[in-house]
Amino acid sequence: MTDRPTFQIVDQRSRIPDGPSVARGAEFTDTRGRALRDLRISVTDRCNFRCIYCMPKGVFGKDYPFLKRPDLLSFEEITRLVRLFSDHGVRKIRITGGEPLLRRGVEHLIAALAAMGGLELTLTTNGVLLPRMAQRLKDAGLDRITISLDALDEATFRRMNDVDFPVADVLAGIEAAEKAGFAQVKVNMVVKRSVNDHAVMDLARHFRGSGHIVRYIEFMDVGSSNGWCMDDVVPSREIVDRISAEFPLEAADANYHGEVAERWRYRDGQGEIGVISSVTQAFCATCTRLRLSTEGQLYTCLFAQQGHDLRSLLRGGADDERLRAAIATVWHGRRDNYSEIRTAETAAARKIEMSYIGG
Repeated sequence: MTDRPTFQIVDQRSRIPDGPSVARGAEFTDTRGRALRDLRISVTDRCNFRCIYCMPKGVFGKDYPFLKRPDLLSFEEITRLVRLFSDHGVRKIRITGGEPLLRRGVEHLIAALAAMGGLELTLTTNGVLLPRMAQRLKDAGLDRITISLDALDEATFRRMNDVDFPVADVLAGIEAAEKAGFAQVKVNMVVKRSVNDHAVMDLARHFRGSGHIVRYIEFMDVGSSNGWCMDDVVPSREIVDRISAEFPLEAADANYHGEVAERWRYRDGQGEIGVISSVTQAFCATCTRLRLSTEGQLYTCLFAQQGHDLRSLLRGGADDERLRAAIATVWHGRRDNYSEIRTAETAAARKIEMSYIGG
């Protein structure tokens, strides 16, 4: 068994100080006036892929000490927290991981959240378990699904996931999502120069006119294990120009304030793409997201170095008023703007791994 790496969140938690009581229904804003609207919940730190930009095999090997079941927030604990968040402006919940479909019974969590009403429920997955899970998720009340797919050619895709899963498994997952009634699937591609950037046009051609939306994501310095450097980033502007040279694009308005993907639609009406430009076009100023980690830490930024411990409050008998005050304290003190100030020095700093807080 290897030693637990120093970047794991168990070593980076902090107690949330007591704050003033918070009236139910009060909306939360941070130090930059950003409202809290979105909550991303990681339900497992495990994944059946070892993608080179997220969970590289050299770090997350067979002896890696993943969290034990008692360390994870229970579905009841998650549901309780979501109810409190929804009282204070959160309207969108995204279930993530790791690979969230590895969490046994995740559809029961979806059903419990759907029963609250007033929430948009989404989930991000690598897709390979969807052939047996998609209908259960739809029946439970999941609204939308996002599937990761980093290339269509076999060699590149296997190199990216690094555990020899074939492309056909993900395409079968997309088909299963369609059959279950998810009419529009978002397909996420993380683009890394000289690794899979040649596949940009493959995905554009494949999904154009399908009703699904490919979103191209700049390779980011999330966590501390993926060997990020700026030379590996393909700017989203370059991606848009490449696609538009073959299939002319025009800019489209955002669907809502704080949407992370910049929308571009095909001029001939055959759908749209999105680009997520955290490196070259920072969107910190409109970020409305808070992240709840696998074992109950709150993170105010994807690039955070420290979390805020909610699990201890939950299991220590804190009532709803105390929990509301804790959440408010974290958000009211939020001043994150990592992508606006990114430097080689900040990129090299120890940060929480993506597998604990999702993308």
